[in-house]
Amino acid sequence: MEDRKKDHIDLAFESQTLVNQLDNRFMYEPVLSKHPDKAIPETHFIGKKLTLPLWVSSMTGGTKMAGHINKNLARACNEFGMGMGLGSCRIILDDDAYLPDFDIRDTIGNNLPLYANLGINQLEILLQENKLDKIKRLVSKLRADGLIIHINPMQEWFQPEGDRLQKTPAESISQLLDLVDFPVMAKEVGQGMGLESLRTLLKMPLAAIEFGAFGGTNFAKVELLRDKSQPQELFEPLSFIGHDAAQMLDMINHVVQQEKQEIRCGQIIVSGGIKSFLDGYYLIRKSSLPAIYGQASTFLKYARGDYEDLRKFVKYQVKGLEMAYAYLRIRG
Repeated sequence: MEDRKKDHIDLAFESQTLVNQLDNRFMYEPVLSKHPDKAIPETHFIGKKLTLPLWVSSMTGGTKMAGHINKNLARACNEFGMGMGLGSCRIILDDDAYLPDFDIRDTIGNNLPLYANLGINQLEILLQENKLDKIKRLVSKLRADGLIIHINPMQEWFQPEGDRLQKTPAESISQLLDLVDFPVMAKEVGQGMGLESLRTLLKMPLAAIEFGAFGGTNFAKVELLRDKSQPQELFEPLSFIGHDAAQMLDMINHVVQQEKQEIRCGQIIVSGGIKSFLDGYYLIRKSSLPAIYGQASTFLKYARGDYEDLRKFVKYQVKGLEMAYAYLRIRG
């Protein structure tokens, strides 16, 4: 006790806070809960239960490092009860050489959601060529629960090897939904989506929409940095166009409130710029649709090395979320 009191005295001046540091998103209610044993409610996500309302958002695939990363992430999902979206699976559509990098069903287990992932351009081409069977085989060989379609026209436009869309993403996704019987999600890759795009997707029978909002990894910016031949100072302003997660959530809540009878999409994954468990907690609690939150680069930071580093990171998320659910209420 003496040591603890000495610490309090020594650290008191280092622990001063300023009013402008106050997080005004929450009402802190210290009187209403005991310290939590298990304050995080289970979440039902597309037919499966999550212990944490947390999604491992899609990251790149197709390299040996990606195989190590995916195995670590799947192991963490299994231990802590999270869901996971694979990175782009384009590389294994026709060739199984890299399949072991993606084949993580045995690691994540059968009771947690695992989704394959293809770009909107690949979807358009496969539909045009009447090769939908390739998509069905992809989902089957990965033993995935369904498919994520990532919508990335800005990225493809700047990518040196990029494809060009001949149809709107809405047309291709609608056609896919008519032809498959597994769940389909749609996501952006760092710019987010505006009101009319969200309204269109919400009225489709999608299993979920993942934000991929502005504020996280920006793949349009990634492609600009990759291509040294383009005048970056001219094109870079486009990489700053988009919508952050809070804006997107407000738009979704508005559409749901105004057009509730027409909403067919069941859930959302709030991702893009989610820096901490408090960001995630705040946004999913504000959502008018069932929601979880997703992170990509933050998981990537800890998944590249030893599993124990990743495990510690997720344990800290659990501890933070337990306190949030016990003591924090969302301001109106």
